[in-house]
Amino acid sequence: MRLSRYFLPVLKENPAEAQIVSHRLMLRAGMIKQSAAGIYSWLPLGLKVLKNIETIVHEEQAKAGHLAMLMPTIQSADLWRESGRYDDYGEEMLRIKDRHGRDMLFTPTAEELITDIFRGHVTSYKDMPLTMYQIQWKFRDERRPRFGVMRGREFYMKDGYNFDLTKEDAMHAYNRHLVSYLRTYERMGLQAIPMRADSGPIGGDDTHEFLVLAETGESEVFYDSAVTDLTFGDRDINYDDKAQCQSIMEEFTTKYARTDETHDEALFAEVPQERRKVARGIEVGQIFYFGAKYSEAMGATVQDADGKQVPVHMGSHGIGVSRLVGAIIEASHDDKGIIWPEGVTPFHCGIVNLKQGDAEADAACEDLYRQLTKAGLEPLYDDRNERAGGKFATMDLIGLPWRLTVGPRGLKNGVVELTCRKTGDREELTPEAAIAKVIAQYM
Repeated sequence: MRLSRYFLPVLKENPAEAQIVSHRLMLRAGMIKQSAAGIYSWLPLGLKVLKNIETIVHEEQAKAGHLAMLMPTIQSADLWRESGRYDDYGEEMLRIKDRHGRDMLFTPTAEELITDIFRGHVTSYKDMPLTMYQIQWKFRDERRPRFGVMRGREFYMKDGYNFDLTKEDAMHAYNRHLVSYLRTYERMGLQAIPMRADSGPIGGDDTHEFLVLAETGESEVFYDSAVTDLTFGDRDINYDDKAQCQSIMEEFTTKYARTDETHDEALFAEVPQERRKVARGIEVGQIFYFGAKYSEAMGATVQDADGKQVPVHMGSHGIGVSRLVGAIIEASHDDKGIIWPEGVTPFHCGIVNLKQGDAEADAACEDLYRQLTKAGLEPLYDDRNERAGGKFATMDLIGLPWRLTVGPRGLKNGVVELTCRKTGDREELTPEAAIAKVIAQYM
């Protein structure tokens, strides 16, 4: 992509309405534009990051054996009355009527709808276990939407649902999701700590939230600092291996880590004092096991091996896809702007032409652009006739991991400058060596 042809409405000043870093930088970098309180249009740069995150989620869910589907954003209130949640959910649910006077709602979550799909098609234990998920827009009418996409009313979310014959099988699904989520977050350059949490209106006794530590987090968290030393790494996972998934689950959840809703001072006091930490955290996902809460209420039963009708065991598992965009920025930025991890960056590399219109500089930039594109990468070429300082400021603001700077002086010596956004390290390399180094970061 050439910047002269791209829609990137960057702002020089911090917007007055933005209270936290991610909101300020997303507005300044031209990623989003507010259309109503807590509701945003995703502009081209923001949409690219959103879709990159979505792709990682899909890939990791597929590895875990989970099936993608898509459910509507508008649901019938009848299903929620059947489960008993229609009146209990509260004012966060946006309730509407269609032209025939039927009660409808804009989906805040989809346990009822997926249960209805399951009970309409699955009747035997032989068709289980089954886990399906979607990535879809949701709406919760927050009393005070704020912090941009971190606490908006409309949000993009992965929500998955497992159906199992026994609690043992359902807890394996729980562990499987925990493992897949750890892989997902690490691919995005994040350390998301699973913490014992409160289930809220979804229900159930077993639930963990995944939180990214950040000063602007909405939750107070209490944890053993040893959990921050844990990394998932490049493990070979067999998601059908119950013992392996259980072992990883225990590894990442045995040490004390809880949100304020479930914090236990007595248990926390057992952690060595030097490792007791209190901080703020941003929730980026949550997993639940809630047994037969919905299946019993809605008649989602199957015939077991003895021919008896039994309610299925269920769980639900969510990742805040749009919220992750803000969380990554909160965890990875400096005073110049965003610093995207390679896994989610909107463009793999920026190319800055210091002297647009100079035949040699133009040709060198075009060659870099062509070679990177040929290698399967997507560079952003700043070909505008602007001052060098303005070009550098834009590149720093939008946070691409690598920048190639091309100018007549360097070309006379046969080199271009390669800059790492994260560290600020610069080195002069031949164009061929610079291209090879950038490609190596992604291959």
